[in-house]
Amino acid sequence: MVKAYLRYELTETFGVVASNSNLSYDTTGKQVFTACLESLAVWNVKQGSQVRRMTPPPSVTSRAAAEIVRIASSPSGPQLAAGHADGTVRLWNHETAEGEVSLTGHKGAVTALCYSQDGALLASGSQDTDVVVWDVVGEMGLFRLRGHLDQVTDLVFLDKGKQLVSSSKDGYIRVWQTESQHCSQSILMHRGEVWALALDAAETRLMVGTAEQQLHVYTVQKPSAETTLPLADGHEHAPKRSKKGSAKRKAQAEDPEDGDEMPQVATANRGGSAGPSSDTLHFLGQVKRPVPDRVAGLSYNKDGQLLACQCSGKAIEIYRVKSSKEAQQRMRRRKKRRREKARKGTQGEAEADGVHANGNTSMEDGDAAETEIEEDVVEAADELILLQVIRLKSKVRGVAFKPGKLKAGVLGRLCISLSNNSLEVWDISEGDAKKGQVVEGQGHRTDARAVAISSDDSLLISASGDQAKIWNPRTATCLRTIDTGYGLCAVFVPGNRHAIVGTKAGTLDILDIGASECIESKAAHTGAIWTLALLPDNSGLVSGSADHDIKFWEWQVMEEDGSGLRQLSLAHTRTLKMTDDVLCIRISPNGKLLAAALLDSTIKVFFLDSLKFFLSLYGHKLPVLTMDVSSDSHLLVSGSADKNIKIWGLDFGDCHRSLFAHGDSVMQVAFVRNTHYVFTVGKDRLVKYWDVDKFQLLLELPGHQAEVWAVVVSSLGDFVVTASHDRSFRRWERTEEPFFIEEEQERRLESLFEADAEDRVPKRKPDEAGHDEVSVGRAGRKTAETLNATDRIIEALELAGKEAERLQEHETSTKADKELEVNPFLLGLDASAFVLKSISDVRASDVEQALLLIPFTDALRLLSFLPIWLSKRTHVELACRVAVLLVRLHHSQLVATPAARPVMIKLQGLLHSNIQGLRDTIGFNLAALQYLQRRMKSKHATMGGEAQSVPIKRLSTPASVKTGSKTL
Repeated sequence: MVKAYLRYELTETFGVVASNSNLSYDTTGKQVFTACLESLAVWNVKQGSQVRRMTPPPSVTSRAAAEIVRIASSPSGPQLAAGHADGTVRLWNHETAEGEVSLTGHKGAVTALCYSQDGALLASGSQDTDVVVWDVVGEMGLFRLRGHLDQVTDLVFLDKGKQLVSSSKDGYIRVWQTESQHCSQSILMHRGEVWALALDAAETRLMVGTAEQQLHVYTVQKPSAETTLPLADGHEHAPKRSKKGSAKRKAQAEDPEDGDEMPQVATANRGGSAGPSSDTLHFLGQVKRPVPDRVAGLSYNKDGQLLACQCSGKAIEIYRVKSSKEAQQRMRRRKKRRREKARKGTQGEAEADGVHANGNTSMEDGDAAETEIEEDVVEAADELILLQVIRLKSKVRGVAFKPGKLKAGVLGRLCISLSNNSLEVWDISEGDAKKGQVVEGQGHRTDARAVAISSDDSLLISASGDQAKIWNPRTATCLRTIDTGYGLCAVFVPGNRHAIVGTKAGTLDILDIGASECIESKAAHTGAIWTLALLPDNSGLVSGSADHDIKFWEWQVMEEDGSGLRQLSLAHTRTLKMTDDVLCIRISPNGKLLAAALLDSTIKVFFLDSLKFFLSLYGHKLPVLTMDVSSDSHLLVSGSADKNIKIWGLDFGDCHRSLFAHGDSVMQVAFVRNTHYVFTVGKDRLVKYWDVDKFQLLLELPGHQAEVWAVVVSSLGDFVVTASHDRSFRRWERTEEPFFIEEEQERRLESLFEADAEDRVPKRKPDEAGHDEVSVGRAGRKTAETLNATDRIIEALELAGKEAERLQEHETSTKADKELEVNPFLLGLDASAFVLKSISDVRASDVEQALLLIPFTDALRLLSFLPIWLSKRTHVELACRVAVLLVRLHHSQLVATPAARPVMIKLQGLLHSNIQGLRDTIGFNLAALQYLQRRMKSKHATMGGEAQSVPIKRLSTPASVKTGSKTL
């Protein structure tokens, strides 16, 4: 009989405050959104507590959800967009913690996300060099913009979503027209990569951050505006440049050594001529930065008075944006200084040449110099003033300004996420910036290299580089934080009131959990303590170190001098000298044997009572990093840096089997108590579950985003906790769901095949000149989900066809009077409704890619169902979208197929009437809402109160409906 096992599933992830992504405030400024690996966390920074967490469901391919690398919050509602490292964009409602939709359009990590001003459009940029624009309301992709040659770094919408600005590591800034879907302007930055963009609140200035030690400033010209240069506060200032001044700027642009280097601008207008007046962005100037690190991010506060420049290192530059009047005052002072400097320089040259005798000549030269340098225009340095530089202890991952009201004297409030897994809030004022709240208690600053669980499974200890934390493994909450040395191993003392941490410095730190303090740091070894093991009789512990010693310790109670308080301590009893560094120690549960793994790749087994040598286990090619002994003391499993685990018998020291376990070093192994099941973790980011009696791999548990350092199994084996380099702890719980080894093997093979199919994507090649062609493509891409959706649609069409044949046979048969039995495969629906249900079940973002793979015969069969749906006036928009997609894909074949003509004629009339009815319904509802708003406003005015009017925007017709009415 085939044996069944119980499945382990991921139930909780904790220990992460903020991972490698930016952060964002909500519209009220009370909550902060951070990325916690593949999840999103909502924090109340004032209280330092996590409000809720949003975790994506498991994928179809059984692979772990990719890490979130970019987030953006919608300006018009409680929606939050998260871009993942696999190219997926997920939309969440952060108030209900529900996932709204998953958008798949990129083949690389998402590196830029931006909402339009009304929140209706979302643009995403990726490492695959593409920009995809998504319809948030329709939950589908609109189009793909191609043109960049390297990773897209940032995106900004202009003019209510009609224009989109993108930057890239290829050194280009491109302006795209979203309505006509073409690139209208390209700006090449001469000196390398463009990393960040920021648009002020008035949409008059665009800040550009590059790898240079300068900020580039551009003025934004709206299509309807005249050729004027608007200031930051919305006032316009017409440039008055002398001919000589213009010539000087032209010379500076041609010779970078003589002044600011101006970028090259290439304008491409469809159906028009290129010219400076048609450009959206105009170069204004540069502002020198004090920090040499490249720019990693730029962000304005809500009123546009402050600009934060996030550097790639540990600094943040804060700039003050001057008003129009202040900028003009600075301009006049600058002109005055230049005029005086030029006059002094001219007089000095005249005196040196002996020309000073003729006063008229001197005055003429001075006037000429004054005219040459005089330009009545505000420069970038006049508007942007460095306020202060914030220096931090760790690298900056993200910066966000808090919206809403602030205290008196506070110009702005910044929330900063750091690479050490913490959040900090800083108040910006005219003086120095002051640090406020800090969120760091729910995670370690460095990797947790060791974990241990108490005997009753109620407490979990984790040791990291500077502290140890006590957790409740059931609720995933941090109970205590105790400062220690660099912890490498840890155990609980019997009674679970104390814990011992072995450190890199060779000390044994004794922790009092109740008092949250280290009561003693005992100098135990001269080298790092790599391993600790409790004695089976609970009388003490054994420590193994890099100083080649194995030391035995007993519990001891000491009294403090004068206080009379009794504290736990350790007393050294005996020492076992080894020939090399001791990396791991395990004692058999029966208390007879002690096994020690050494740096020479061997395992030495001794009798515990006499410490006499018993066995030498050799066979690993690299040092053994971890071991564990089964509860019956019959088996020992060792894991090594050679990626293998070996199962040894402790009776004779024979190797039962050697298994290739992980793709990198095996970091720890742990038996499930009273079984021969083993959990292993490794640097390949996987947790694996084994049956060492059958030498079979039972489960692969993906989830961690980095190397897994440690694993611990509960006493009952009902849950497992793992610790990783990604700063997370994950709890895997045993479920009641059984599984079989053969089924898991098939599932792993299928996931490998699907992953390989997704990775095999043809790459675009640049043309012979080395430039990539600017083009527009479809927004989605083929994935395992779209392939499954296509299979379901084709299967539904086949069932519908068979049902139609069955109905026809029933009508022509002699038993036509007898009622036809319901087809159970159609779920009690008729053929048309079943096909409609199959298409409706496909995600809106995957419909296009699913229909792309349908052959023409099935497409023609699907078109025949559309008049039935439209005649019932159900799913009008879906039917219109399907019709448009199929006509576009199979236009030439439809024209050449006579059988398709009657269907197309029916569709033409039905689509127009249904679309017009849909537009009338939307217009009627909008008119009703506007009437209710006016009535509420007049009622409030009559009662003497102030009515808060909510603007009701006229909804535009969905893109699919527009296209359908024009095409058909």
